[in-house]
Amino acid sequence: MFHRLAIRTAQSTLALAGLLLLVFFLSRLTGNPTDLYLPMSASLEAREAFAEKHGFNDPVLQQFLDYVRGILQFDLGDSIFQGRPAIDAVLEAFPVTLRLAAVTMALSFTIAVVVGSVAAMRPNGPFDRLASVLTLTSASAPDFWIAIVGILVFSVGFGLLPTSGMGGPLYWVLPVLVLSVRPIGLMTQVVRATMISALASSYAKTARAKGVPERRVVFGHALPNSMLPVVTVAADLTAGFINGAVVVETIFGWPGIGNLMLSAIVQRDFAVVQACILVTALAIFVMNVLVDLSYGWFDPRIRETST
Repeated sequence: MFHRLAIRTAQSTLALAGLLLLVFFLSRLTGNPTDLYLPMSASLEAREAFAEKHGFNDPVLQQFLDYVRGILQFDLGDSIFQGRPAIDAVLEAFPVTLRLAAVTMALSFTIAVVVGSVAAMRPNGPFDRLASVLTLTSASAPDFWIAIVGILVFSVGFGLLPTSGMGGPLYWVLPVLVLSVRPIGLMTQVVRATMISALASSYAKTARAKGVPERRVVFGHALPNSMLPVVTVAADLTAGFINGAVVVETIFGWPGIGNLMLSAIVQRDFAVVQACILVTALAIFVMNVLVDLSYGWFDPRIRETST
């Protein structure tokens, strides 16, 4: 297990280094922040002073070396727009996205496991066919379209839910529902496929022959042995929540990492963009490590072969 984690750590470190290199240079292709933050009438001296203060007069390679040195010293620079350390802005927004992702994944995982398991009990039955149609449709629907329709129906039409912002429980309903539609569809299909195979296996047949109730065969024997593919898909989807909730957070005015990143790109706030990417990548790495460890819990054979 430790050997596997060491390999994963080395691979993730190389991927993170490449990602930071790419983001650093691509972000600077958006233009010089001096032109955005100073008026056209600003004097040449004022422009040079602004660029000198934020290090934009230095060669790009020197800026990158300073950035790497700052990471090693746990200093990710200051936000031009907010006038405070970039890491403070990121750590303020990131827990908001994590809470949204956790609630969404908990809801999606629970619904997918229940619906997929019930559908697998009678393949091609009425419930299975209905669930397949609905889940395939939801897995194909884009988030932004679901968000707009949800606002038109529940906020504008019925006036039941707020359109944007973050507050009480009602503010969570639309973002969570929009983000959970596609994961429910994808994970339900995975649960259904793995459960059909598990229910047709020899250990399920043996349990039935011993007189074990069907519900216990499904949820006590087949379901635990079907969790590895589901956990893998759930981890990928959670990483997508953390890394790609930009559209949903922007539509609903959710003060999370996606909204912050988009605003920083528009504002050419390079330090915040780089801090968002770094913190997000580290969070996804930690999550992948936890998923690897969970494999051994679901299947002891993996734990034995890894030791």
